[in-house]
Amino acid sequence: MGLSRVFDISRRSLATYQNSMNVASHNISNAANKNYTRQRVNLAAEVPERNASFVWGTGIKLDSISRIRDGLIDKQIVSNQQNYSASQKQSTILTQVEQLFSEPSDIGISNLLNTFFNTWSELSVAPNSVPLRNNVIYAAENLATKVESVNNDLATIKYDMFQEFREKTDSLNSKLSLVYQLNNEINKMNAGNQDANDLMDSRDKIIGELAELVNISVNYDDRGSANISIGGTFAADASSYIKFQVVNTDGKLSIAPENSSSTVKLTGGEIYAISDIYSNKIADYQAKIDSLFTGLVNSVNTIHSSGYTNEASPRTGIEFFKEYKDGKLVLSDDILGQPENIAVSADGTNGNGDLAVAIGNLTTEKSIDGASFGNYYGSLISQIGNDKLSSESAAEASQLVLDQLEIQRTAVSGVSVDEEMTEIIKFQRAYDASAKLIRIADEMLETLMGLV
Repeated sequence: MGLSRVFDISRRSLATYQNSMNVASHNISNAANKNYTRQRVNLAAEVPERNASFVWGTGIKLDSISRIRDGLIDKQIVSNQQNYSASQKQSTILTQVEQLFSEPSDIGISNLLNTFFNTWSELSVAPNSVPLRNNVIYAAENLATKVESVNNDLATIKYDMFQEFREKTDSLNSKLSLVYQLNNEINKMNAGNQDANDLMDSRDKIIGELAELVNISVNYDDRGSANISIGGTFAADASSYIKFQVVNTDGKLSIAPENSSSTVKLTGGEIYAISDIYSNKIADYQAKIDSLFTGLVNSVNTIHSSGYTNEASPRTGIEFFKEYKDGKLVLSDDILGQPENIAVSADGTNGNGDLAVAIGNLTTEKSIDGASFGNYYGSLISQIGNDKLSSESAAEASQLVLDQLEIQRTAVSGVSVDEEMTEIIKFQRAYDASAKLIRIADEMLETLMGLV
């Protein structure tokens, strides 16, 4: 009976330390896997046997295998990841927006606008000069071409953003589905007292990717399921998950649960960044461009229509611009190819250029929201630049915090090969001792059998 217990204890011990070495080996093999969480074996004494008034120990067992995680660090990483992703995405998009304005350069709206007003000032010196009149038309056409190009490029960026928004929403739905599936698999394994640590690592990776897309909140229940919400809206747990759809209402881009009109409150992640720039920033830029050139058309036409053409029988009431509509600055049909119809004479007198002076002076007059056309446009360019710099600064700040948090997480959850090798040596020594105990028990058994 005594030797049988020794053999039984040794057998359990061999299996326990063999499995412990397997865990340490698993850690070492995943040392370069950034999504892996190091695991630790928790050893415990086996349930003892009671025999009469004695309690006999029955050896050791592998009680559990745990992941070494710090929940507070994980939550901070998720929170800062959504901030970083939003700022970085905004910076990338705003860089594209800034580049399409070509400022400062000879082909930028600022220079073309100044050139347009300067040609009027030059025309005022020699009102009858056909070349100078043609220069006014050429300057206006160049300005119109650039304005249309900028508006078309903004429309292209918005179109690309909308397509990317849809793709990222599809990706969001896919990842929520994976979280739901992993929750169920983890619950089943936990219910069967099986090790689900590697599945939890896979789920943590998906949660990190979700934080790159949207502002998520993650809570874990008693069964180990990750319960995820987006902006306070339920998204996924072990029982179900929500599919989200793209909502574009009056130019405002957002997401909402399928078959629901209630949009999600977005505050972080790439989906938020795209929504904010599409719905607010670019819409604001376009509104200011429209205000600028609508004001330009009205101001120039008001002065121009009061003047007289340079024809044999001077006419009045002719507008220089036809319209500014749908992002296009259009010259009047009476002006295109007909420089003599440029009206700069205030009284119909040949050689009078008073109105050319007046239009040229618009460059300094506060004609729009208390600013000149040039200053109003300059403030728009400054706004775009400041928006981009703010996003870059926010991204850099969030990146620094993330880097520090990753260092902390690695210190807690990362694999140290030296430490794992020490664990393997420790388990190997215990394994050897258990094997030696079996040999001793076997020798004792042989001796006893020899006495029979």
